Amino acid sequence: MDISFTFLSLASSVALLLWGTHMVQKSVEQAFGPRLRDLLGTALKTRVHAFLAGIGVTALLQSSTATGLMVAGFTAAGVVELVPALAVMLGANVGTTLVVQLLSFDISALAPALILVGVIMARRRGAGTVRELGPALIGLGLMLVALRHMIEIFTPFEDAPGLRLVMGAVATSPLIALIIGALLTWIAHSSVAIVLLAMSLAVKGVVPPEAGFALVIGANIGSALNPVIEGSNALDPASRRMPFGNLFNRLVGGALALLAIEPMTRAMVWLQPDSGRAIADFHTLFNVVMALAFLPFLSFYAALLKRLFPDKVNESDPARTLYLSSAALEMPVIAIGNAAREALRLADILETMLHDVKLALQGGRGEPVAEASQLDDVMDRLNSAIKAYLLAIPRSALTEADDRRIAEILAFATNMEQAGDVIDASMLALAAKRLKRGLTLSPEGNQELDAIFGRVIMNLRAAAALFVNDDPRAAHMLAAEKAVFRDIETKATEDHMERLRAGQSGTAEAAGLHLEVVRDLKRINAHLISGTAYPVLERGTALLANRVINSNLKE
Repeated sequence: MDISFTFLSLASSVALLLWGTHMVQKSVEQAFGPRLRDLLGTALKTRVHAFLAGIGVTALLQSSTATGLMVAGFTAAGVVELVPALAVMLGANVGTTLVVQLLSFDISALAPALILVGVIMARRRGAGTVRELGPALIGLGLMLVALRHMIEIFTPFEDAPGLRLVMGAVATSPLIALIIGALLTWIAHSSVAIVLLAMSLAVKGVVPPEAGFALVIGANIGSALNPVIEGSNALDPASRRMPFGNLFNRLVGGALALLAIEPMTRAMVWLQPDSGRAIADFHTLFNVVMALAFLPFLSFYAALLKRLFPDKVNESDPARTLYLSSAALEMPVIAIGNAAREALRLADILETMLHDVKLALQGGRGEPVAEASQLDDVMDRLNSAIKAYLLAIPRSALTEADDRRIAEILAFATNMEQAGDVIDASMLALAAKRLKRGLTLSPEGNQELDAIFGRVIMNLRAAAALFVNDDPRAAHMLAAEKAVFRDIETKATEDHMERLRAGQSGTAEAAGLHLEVVRDLKRINAHLISGTAYPVLERGTALLANRVINSNLKE
């Protein structure tokens, strides 16, 4: 076989493996999204479960490299914690040994079925988890095809004179054999292929068992190189934790095994005279021992990796928390105050979104729409961070008053975020509709919207103040705004019907948009009241059946 064609085939197989890994990762992220952390958290409750999951996944994929690339992507995205990720990789390293031990069950035969089923799933009409997971099955099939192809590429070279000459030199130095094994695995993206090659060379007498064991050690180190190179973001130190943690694990184990390679060789050959079987057994023993040695200390190991690779602080990220200090979690009073300060940022962001959507509805272009949509994502992330922070406060240290304040913060943050969702899901669509159809609101309509937006923003500021000062009179006044907005909606509906009866179709379409905006603003106002006024009123006896006390206000 022409050497240039061989290298081209190898490069194409590596590219196919990487693309298959990319398809699996992106498909799973798209199918599950924010639920992925919860799903994995349930499935990987302990490091033992994660370890077993790593064994199973890698036994299916025939590559710890592929598992490492996927887990590195998930940890970099923050959907898998570091301890279970490290446990998964320990299991993945053991899983590769099962592939070698049970190679007679060639799982690559499943590749056509996986690709076929994946295409059928991906071509289903409509959105849904089944359709979104179709590319994952296609990716798995492509990965299996690529791995099988790489093994087939290496097979014809087992008896090549040039290879025998090189291996003769390798046999004289276990360190050189280790380095070659690591490099070949890094190039091939498959430790399985290199271990199988080492077994074949040992069986045919090309290399002695000692050199074969060194090649296996190198293959284990090489399999940890690919996630480091492919799966970590140089700009984000935190994304390097899992790949480098797995690499350090392999390096420590490899160094110790290399130091003891002579007595281990004698013991393994005495236990298993067949050179090929001895190499397969050594591969299994090496990874099982490494897993047993590291599993009990993963929490300490993860803490060390977090110190070596701290979280990147993005000063320009608007969703970066400013007040949620982890050091304050042991002091509930301070931690709750920090969460309240962070929650107030949601009110500021919501006010900016209101200004943006108002500008977009009254004649602006698409820039305010894009900014408001991005700010909604910021609100979602901040709300999630606040909830996680409050849940991290030790429950045993909380008083009844602390529990009540936490509930108020959660209610405030949730309602602010839901008000932002109204803007993102409905009002921005109305603004886009106005731009697309070239609708123009009348001067009177713009004036009315100015007044209504102004009233909502005034109520938003009142809600933020009420969240801080807890004043019952302010709560009564804010709650009364619900009736005011009910009247505003009624008047807007009557005006819209009047235009329809008058046959003013163009004006009626703009008026219909005006009416939908008023209804959305009413919903936002209701969230402001629910997040601040109602919790204050419910603590006393002042909240009546209609949730508004307005008798004194009308006098």
